Amino acid sequence: MCTRAHIPMRILLLQLKRIGDLVLTSPAIAALRTALPDARIALAVDTGTADLLPAIEGIDEAIVFGKRRGWTPWQQVLTGRWDACLDFTGTDRSALASRLSRAPVRATFEWVRRKRLRALAYTHFINSAVRERHTSDHYGDLLGALNVSTAVEGPRLRIPPSARADADELREPLDLAGFRYALLHPGSARVEKYWLPERWAEVAAHLRSRGIGIVFTGKLEGYEGDHVEEIYAHLRRIPLLPMRYFPELPTLAALIADAILVISTDTAVVHLAAAFQRPQIALFGPTNPFHWRPRHEHAVVLSGAQSDAPLTQFDPRMKGAPMERISVAVVCRAIDTLLANDRVNPSR
Repeated sequence: MCTRAHIPMRILLLQLKRIGDLVLTSPAIAALRTALPDARIALAVDTGTADLLPAIEGIDEAIVFGKRRGWTPWQQVLTGRWDACLDFTGTDRSALASRLSRAPVRATFEWVRRKRLRALAYTHFINSAVRERHTSDHYGDLLGALNVSTAVEGPRLRIPPSARADADELREPLDLAGFRYALLHPGSARVEKYWLPERWAEVAAHLRSRGIGIVFTGKLEGYEGDHVEEIYAHLRRIPLLPMRYFPELPTLAALIADAILVISTDTAVVHLAAAFQRPQIALFGPTNPFHWRPRHEHAVVLSGAQSDAPLTQFDPRMKGAPMERISVAVVCRAIDTLLANDRVNPSR
């Protein structure tokens, strides 16, 4: 007697937002993989985050939307024979993709229901108040559409071998004291998140006094490039200048994974450092760290709203404050505290 062959469940995940959102979706992807080990999981992302796809664990297929992608991603969605589609994004584009998936279960968050035309694309709405939840927890809530419950852990990524090799090649000619270096990432897509250039220079001088090498990362162009150049103007007075790099995303992740300390503004680097549980200092100004903070034990969160000490209590209604309220002294104290911990050895 013939029996029907087992057909794995096919699940489409739509995360078309920015790098930080993709990293903070990784715990939900890992939980889904654990709960449904035989499922075929496809992850759809935007071109701006596609370079990070090799670092995401638990996926079998990738779909990339964006400029110059043409009809290809839409065709992949339309012909995928999906059993379920989970939309973490909630935009017009992701709603259309969800509807075209023709999955029997098409789920997103309850807030999307307020967009009446957009809401027509879905069969299930998950009640998760984004203002009351850490972003990782919020994304994890969407798994409820498949009756998958989990206590969401921190983000998790893997380093592709090619990115590891690229990072090693960048570090090889540098005097980084046997790979003992701090990675500083001062930039962001939002100018109001910038810390004062001279304060970055003072922090760099403090690290050099501790015998720590320094790698600055960021973008070459636009406001962020100008900001880094301003910082370097102040650094010219410091002997043993730090090195600066503008690597591709996977290489940046590899550099972060081996740093003994990561200091950054509220940007994707916060989440990349958290994915490898590197000792880190995250600087928050206009944004509320309740939703975006790293949550591992070797993370220090500093906010202009409480400028005298690291935050230990987080409130979803906390108001932001200018970055300039964060002093050099409080950052240097956090550096000394983290460097005193034996976890500062590289992870590799």
